[in-house]
Amino acid sequence: MSRIGRAPIPIPSGVTIKPEPGQLFVEGPKGKLSLRLPSTISVAIEGQQLKVASANADKPGRMMHGLHRALIANMVQGVATGFSKELEIVGVGYRAQLQGKQLSLSVGFSHPVLVPIPDGITVEAPKPTVVIIKGSDKQQVGQFAANLRRIAPPEPYKGKGIKYAGEVIRRKAGKAATGSGAKAAG
Repeated sequence: MSRIGRAPIPIPSGVTIKPEPGQLFVEGPKGKLSLRLPSTISVAIEGQQLKVASANADKPGRMMHGLHRALIANMVQGVATGFSKELEIVGVGYRAQLQGKQLSLSVGFSHPVLVPIPDGITVEAPKPTVVIIKGSDKQQVGQFAANLRRIAPPEPYKGKGIKYAGEVIRRKAGKAATGSGAKAAG
């Protein structure tokens, strides 16, 4: 039995969970999410807790047990409190601004990059150099943040680009000056 899969998932107030054969629906104040469950995974609600069980005790069965327990826990947290990622934009003239359902990024290209904001995601730009991505689906929030970061990843010399808040970029030294003491071989 999976160690992660054994842990019960607490159900916060305001969250309703509706298990069906092969499917699980979770609804809360931040939205609705659903998950398709394999036939070997079963879900049972006991009081204010949700327990996930697996029919297989072999290694793939234990892995699926732990995976689906983690996915369900993320769904419950997402509909209850939501997830957010914060991106920082570093560089002279680099900025972001919202234009309706699109995010306009000026990150050193000859043109601004327009990125459509998917449904289920809200994007805020409180400062021109900060972008906050919020949503109830952890995977969708993380994937959208990764897609934005991929447009202009931080470079190691000056640190210009889009990075996660708090991310440490390892810096490299630039070209070293050779100095005036170098003599031609001869």
